[in-house]
Amino acid sequence: MNKKILKWTICIAILLALLLAVSLFSFLVGVVDIPLSKIGEIIANGKSDSRFAILFDIRMPRIMLGFAIGGALSIAGVILQGMFRNSLVEPYTLGISGGAALGVCLNIVLKMQNIFGLFSLPIFGFMGGICVILLVYALSVKQNVLRIQGLLLCGVMISFICSSLIMLIMAVSRSEDLHGIIFWIMGSLEESNWLLIKLMFMMSILGLIAAYIFCFDLNAFSLGEEEALHLGVNVERSKRILFVLTSLLTGFSVSVAGIIGFVGLIIPHFMRLIVGNDHRILIVSSFLSGAIFLIFCDTIARTIIAPIEFPVGVITGILGGTIFIYAFMKKTCLK
Repeated sequence: MNKKILKWTICIAILLALLLAVSLFSFLVGVVDIPLSKIGEIIANGKSDSRFAILFDIRMPRIMLGFAIGGALSIAGVILQGMFRNSLVEPYTLGISGGAALGVCLNIVLKMQNIFGLFSLPIFGFMGGICVILLVYALSVKQNVLRIQGLLLCGVMISFICSSLIMLIMAVSRSEDLHGIIFWIMGSLEESNWLLIKLMFMMSILGLIAAYIFCFDLNAFSLGEEEALHLGVNVERSKRILFVLTSLLTGFSVSVAGIIGFVGLIIPHFMRLIVGNDHRILIVSSFLSGAIFLIFCDTIARTIIAPIEFPVGVITGILGGTIFIYAFMKKTCLK
């Protein structure tokens, strides 16, 4: 077997084992610790056992959502960093999170949940993200060419505008609305609606498959657009499809769980140090690592000072920043 394929196989096997271990740890640990030996008994008792609801109505949805959103944001980060050839680009750089956050803020302030029901929050978040996507795309296309640098600059500026509008809304909001806005902006995996969880899970898996189809295009992009064109890549088509893909993954993630930072930035960085720049392995390994990272962070968020729960975005920021500094220092030392 080729040494590179063997190395990649071992890496994926290790990540799958870590994902299983972290998921099991998250499944069993919480305000009520449940021994692994009791799982069979709890399943046999069914809903008559209160621990069944804790495991399958509270913890299992969070694990599935952590898997889906962690993987989706990591893939989006890999794609964008590959397209822009810029290590500082992340899923939220294009302003999608700002648009989604603005949509949710308007939903909370205008009490739209009373009119449209439970799904109004993610729907407004997704609509806000989509509006920003369309605006950024329209501003960045000139003569049927998607300008990468223009895309980045427009995204950053629109993100600042959305952030300013959010602060304006917060400044004039009542205290109960303000609490909801702040908690949502910091991110949470506390979503009990199985339909949303299943949609996010399917979106994440489809995103992984779609991203992998373009792994050779992303490898070519790392050489520059002109080189990619010479290698037979349809550059403009690939840029458009990848932009739409990352936008949908990010927009859907933000609309379901709020703004969870650092996952799409740090995970691709960290995995490049381990597996290299080849997107054939980088996409899959980043997806699994992102899922592991977010499930682990969510477990810490809900257990570190239980029964009080931290927003998961706080934990990803602290751990992600620490890992980023480590990865940066290691990369600098290697040079």
